[in-house]
Amino acid sequence: MADVHLHLLLILTVITVRARAQLPGTWELLLENAGIASMHTAVTHYGTVVLLDRTDIGPSRLNLSSGHCRVDPTDRFLPRGDCTAHSALFDPSTNTIRPLSIITDTWCSSGQFLPDGTLIQTGGDMDGFRRIRSFSPCNNHRCDWVELKSPLLSTGRWYATNQILPDGTMIIVGGRAAPSVEFYPAARRPLRPFPFLAEAGDRQMDNLYPFVHLLPDGHLFVFANARAVLYNPSTGQVLFEYPILDGGPRNYPSAGSSAMLALDQADGYTKAEILVCGGAQYGAFLHRDTDALAGTTCGRIVATDPDPAWAMEEMPFPRIMGDMVMLPTGDLLVINGAQAGAQGFEMASNPCLNPVLYRPNEPAGLRFMTLNPTAVPRMYHSTANLLPDGRVLVAGSNPHYFYKFKAEFPTELRLEAFSPEYLSSDRANIRPAIEAAPEKVGYGMEFEVEVVVSLPVVGVVELNLASAPFATHSFSQGQRLVRLEVSPPVEVAGDDGVHRYRIGCKAPLRGEVAPPGYYMAFAVNQGVPSVARWVQLASISS
Repeated sequence: MADVHLHLLLILTVITVRARAQLPGTWELLLENAGIASMHTAVTHYGTVVLLDRTDIGPSRLNLSSGHCRVDPTDRFLPRGDCTAHSALFDPSTNTIRPLSIITDTWCSSGQFLPDGTLIQTGGDMDGFRRIRSFSPCNNHRCDWVELKSPLLSTGRWYATNQILPDGTMIIVGGRAAPSVEFYPAARRPLRPFPFLAEAGDRQMDNLYPFVHLLPDGHLFVFANARAVLYNPSTGQVLFEYPILDGGPRNYPSAGSSAMLALDQADGYTKAEILVCGGAQYGAFLHRDTDALAGTTCGRIVATDPDPAWAMEEMPFPRIMGDMVMLPTGDLLVINGAQAGAQGFEMASNPCLNPVLYRPNEPAGLRFMTLNPTAVPRMYHSTANLLPDGRVLVAGSNPHYFYKFKAEFPTELRLEAFSPEYLSSDRANIRPAIEAAPEKVGYGMEFEVEVVVSLPVVGVVELNLASAPFATHSFSQGQRLVRLEVSPPVEVAGDDGVHRYRIGCKAPLRGEVAPPGYYMAFAVNQGVPSVARWVQLASISS
């Protein structure tokens, strides 16, 4: 009988391994030890990646260069000086890491890129509560964080959300005990109360890191807990309150996630749909119930509809702390997280190892596809970001107050990349490569890109602009994908054995559709994206 049981176990193991191998997508380890666990991650227009943890956590595993130690007498753990880095710059082209110097505490802070590509990072805890920091990317090894002495934030921001606006300024929304908004640069716009955020709170908060999406009419869709409003950032008025989303709380510490689906020129960029998925049971955070099963529901709503309503869908897995990554194709990758508990230190269990792909244009009930699982649990304080080559960088996971490497879910210093199925070798012959594209385009400008493909193109080649968001705490601040108006590809002469095409494109007319800044421009052929070219979208004087 024992032999029979052993035989059955071997059969089940083989079946499991084969099933896993047949699921779409592949994983690769990029770096065994990044030195820090990245709580906040952002991709710069040089293709490098800013990794950012928190200070006041003790030493990391990445040393600062000589003479760059941080000395803070109020540091509870290293008051005599900390010579380890709490931020780093990762280069995916070489898989190398460079330490960066961060001074004030960036724990649970927020950020966004300005139109010139500068990353502005705001708030945090302790000495970082009202601070603003700047990182101007470079193509050498000289750029580093700058702590701005002025201005300071009007109020402390801890667990806030930032969003770039059509005029290139940034709105900073909410935070713990901060039901208000403010702007950077302030430019005569004072702090404004935003009572909705306080009203959306409950006994366990559930209104932190609100989901903020810039709609193509210039208004903001702001979601907190299970409620959402349409907010005019110019006047401070709440214009509309959306129906309540069933399924319990969705924001920190209940750990749902959200994304805006791709904006499309086919409808004149007039339609914006929002997806909100997952979340913890109410009370899981209050009672530290790490076994409370996470939610499986998603709500999808047309935020620009005059009579909007939530359409409910079911995910294949319960999930909290999932990261939503908008892929160049317009599909959404949901990755990382756990299946039980809540956000917070040592508050979750049962990691959700399988990413899922959400295909918004498929029929309801058929939109989710289960993908190849990772072997590395990515729990609290993990991130996921789209890279210019179409892969997704996965970083972080530290569900402990300090770095803790001997635990069921240890502090995670490894960097991984997930390659969606569109990067599989059997699609290489239809993968386009951009050979020529402008570095800068103006609103409404018509321009051309040139692509090459191994096999002849069938149909339209899309050109899609993907922003570079600031990913933290299950939400990518400022994330958006914009499908441009394109003309049919025109084949041009070439003698190198490939098919070369010229594609006419037209940039959006206004910043409400795509705020000024750097975007990854992907050519997409039959669902397969190119390596992106960085394009700066800006107002250009004639």
